[in-house]
Amino acid sequence: MKRPMMAEALGSFFLFATVVGSGIMAEQLSGGNVAVALLGNTIATGAMLFVLITMLGSISGAHFNPAVTLVFHLRREIGAGQALGHVIAQLVGGVLGVWAAHLMFDLPILQVSLKARTGAGQWAGEFIATFGLVLTILATIKARPQAVPASVALYITAAYWFTSSTSFANPAITVARSLSNSFAGIAPGDVPAFIAAQLAGALAGLAVSRVLLADDADSV
Repeated sequence: MKRPMMAEALGSFFLFATVVGSGIMAEQLSGGNVAVALLGNTIATGAMLFVLITMLGSISGAHFNPAVTLVFHLRREIGAGQALGHVIAQLVGGVLGVWAAHLMFDLPILQVSLKARTGAGQWAGEFIATFGLVLTILATIKARPQAVPASVALYITAAYWFTSSTSFANPAITVARSLSNSFAGIAPGDVPAFIAAQLAGALAGLAVSRVLLADDADSV
């Protein structure tokens, strides 16, 4: 488990540092234009996802996301111990990535977000974002495994813009972003509902994938 956990921690570190760091940079350079700031945040995140999944996918599966890890555990592709190790690595590596972003931009390392993200619309956005992410991963693995890095990166790039929540779609990054009072932050009190919506979306995506991607023999 050592190499997969290291890969998950490193991947989460760079992904979460990218999400928060590019958000800080975008906000500083956009002159108050939120659309431009979100565009900068989006491009950096999508690009980093492609790199990290390509680089680390063969070692750990490149989940960087407890919801994705849960799905692969429920598919019996990874055991409970490995799944737990993945989630711990994602959280630890991700929080360190957020703190590294603060350090790079000369901000207080320890922060708590004040940015409210709540309401039925945003919860629906997180459900749909995570539902689509799980379907993207599972369907692309079956149809064209070598395209997974591009498919996931492009899906998240699109989901930043078509979902009301800007597509966190990841319980670990939701927790980590609550520790950054920046463009990408979320108030800690809003975290539980986001995570509940994400897990529900992941389970729904898994359920639909079992029907949609079933072999002909299995669907008879």
